[in-house]
Amino acid sequence: MTHAMLKGSNVPLRTTTVRAVLRWSPGQGVPDVDASALLLGLDDRVRSDEDFVFYNQPRHPSGTVWRLGKKRVAESLTDTIQADLGGVEEGVGRILLVASADGVAFDTVDTLRILLYDAQAPDEEALASFDVTPETGRETALICGELYRRGDGWKFRALGEGYSNGLKGLATDFGISVDESEAAQEPPAADAAPPVPPAPPVPPSPPPAVPPAPPVPSAPPAPSEALTQVHAPVAADLSGPLPPEQPPGVPAQPAYGYPVAQQPPATQPAYGYPQPAGRPAYGYPQTSPAPAAAAPAGYGYPPPAAHTPDPDFRLPPQGPQFIGR
Repeated sequence: MTHAMLKGSNVPLRTTTVRAVLRWSPGQGVPDVDASALLLGLDDRVRSDEDFVFYNQPRHPSGTVWRLGKKRVAESLTDTIQADLGGVEEGVGRILLVASADGVAFDTVDTLRILLYDAQAPDEEALASFDVTPETGRETALICGELYRRGDGWKFRALGEGYSNGLKGLATDFGISVDESEAAQEPPAADAAPPVPPAPPVPPSPPPAVPPAPPVPSAPPAPSEALTQVHAPVAADLSGPLPPEQPPGVPAQPAYGYPVAQQPPATQPAYGYPQPAGRPAYGYPQTSPAPAAAAPAGYGYPPPAAHTPDPDFRLPPQGPQFIGR
């Protein structure tokens, strides 16, 4: 049977391993509640900061007091502290069981309750329960109860003492050293002059722009290289008809039917014209030497009457232009 307790009442414990469970109803605007424990010496102060078991230090170095963490049970949330009272050091006189909210007053927390269970039989009914009610409603930390020595055994007392300066103020009252850097972060008073912001740093002047160096013209190729840049000769086209075969020892003749300009004495005259000196051209009788001015003006003129047939006369090879059509 659960023993319902009033503020200031106490109850002896028949077990040395207890589980203290904080339970509350969540809702809109309800803060998250954290459970913690302080192990106090015979002078009602902690022996060192290690005697503070909370969310950032969930286990005591002795291993006898530790925080189990939060759970959801039905429509409630819980946070639990467990203690092995049989192993607690002789220098510890009592253990405070604390509930804290992060800067939010407990008047918004509904049905805050602490229940004590036998840790060796957690499924059984709670040994004791206490409904924690804040006195002013502005408390942000509450000592819900305490486990304390009485002779050779332990007892539990319901307290419900509140602190308006939160867990930090409560811990400081029992000898926990608090980092002063947190206090330095408090906002300044309203009448204090606002700090003057430092002048913005002057950006360094950019270095003068250096124009890029003009591109170096590429040197012309060396003479030996220029000479090597020649095209390969184009192969002759052998697909057309071959020119008529020339008699041996006779130089190439010019095209038929076109007047021939005066050639140096060493060149061969064109076909169809009298040869001024030496061997006549093919196809015409040989005449006596005559001055160059007496030569006919163009192709097709009859030879002079004084010409006599050449017994060695031979027709030139017939080209395709003379084939009858």
